[in-house]
Amino acid sequence: MAKGYWVVQISVTDPETYQRYREAVGAALAPFGGRFLVRAGAQEVTEGTARPRTVVLEFPDYRAALDCYHSAAYQQAKAIRLAASEADFTIVEGFDG
Repeated sequence: MAKGYWVVQISVTDPETYQRYREAVGAALAPFGGRFLVRAGAQEVTEGTARPRTVVLEFPDYRAALDCYHSAAYQQAKAIRLAASEADFTIVEGFDG
């Protein structure tokens, strides 16, 4: 079964509040097996445009990625993120070929 991924491009507008999101999100991810693969390391945009912060999370499967996003725990964390940033957020099924 193919893994699921969150691919998120973020512009942080309130770093102090965003730190609260970073602290809260782990508890929302854990029950769904979510883990960070990329968490805002150095990046070079070589084509097109991108926000300053890129985050990629991996889940055991696409359903887990969707269920985590829609969970009550993540929706609470998301409310903090929305108050502190703007984002392009995509949930995508991995390639299992």
